[in-house]
Amino acid sequence: MDRAGRLVLPKKIREEAGIEPGMPLEIRVDEGRIEIEPAYLEVRIVKKGPLYVAVPLEPVEPLTNEVVRETQLALRERRKP
Repeated sequence: MDRAGRLVLPKKIREEAGIEPGMPLEIRVDEGRIEIEPAYLEVRIVKKGPLYVAVPLEPVEPLTNEVVRETQLALRERRKP
């Protein structure tokens, strides 16, 4: 922590938590322990045909095939012993 009270999270911890620059965070204090995690995306459930889908309440960038592939690879890497 610096003199201004700012806390820097090491890159490895940010990567493991899925925290990226500019991402909204939820910060809580529980019995003296600070908990930081990515903020959940607020959605509403809408029926589209026979399915129910989650629709974000705020605009978000659409997922691309590249983002899905990168996420799959990252998850596979984390599962390796």
